[in-house]
Amino acid sequence: MIQLAYVSNAVHLMTETDLTDLLKQARTINEAHVITGMLLYKDRSFLQVLEGDSDAVHTLYARIVRDPRHEKVKTLYDEPIAKRDFQEWTMGFRNLNGSDLESLVGYTDFMDKPDVARTFFEDLTTAKKLLLLFRSKS
Repeated sequence: MIQLAYVSNAVHLMTETDLTDLLKQARTINEAHVITGMLLYKDRSFLQVLEGDSDAVHTLYARIVRDPRHEKVKTLYDEPIAKRDFQEWTMGFRNLNGSDLESLVGYTDFMDKPDVARTFFEDLTTAKKLLLLFRSKS
C-alpha cells in the first residue's frame, strides 16, 4: 500500500458545482478501486493525498495528471505506508475558500476544531503534516 500526495493549480476558479461534480466523480472511482484520501482546495490550488494499492493509485494519478481541469501538477511524495490515514474517506474534502459545502458527504471540519485537529494530528504522518501546513498557509 502507498500514499501519494500532489499539488496542482486549477485552470480556472472552481465553482461549488465544479467542486461537487469533481467530488462525485472522485468518490465513485475511488470506491471502485479501494482508494482513500483527502482533497483540499483554495484559490485555484489543490492539494490531494491518495492512498491504496500501488497499481491502483498510480493508475489513478496518471489519469489525474492528464485531467484538463488543472495544470502544474507536482508530486510531493509517493511512499509505502503501513496503514491508511484516511481509511474512512473515499475522498475527504475541504474547500478553504469559505464556500458552504458542509452538506456534502465527506466534508470534514477537522481543520476548524482545535480539539479534533489535535487528535487527528497526534500521529504526524507525512500526509497529516502537509494538511496542517496547508491549513496554516490559508
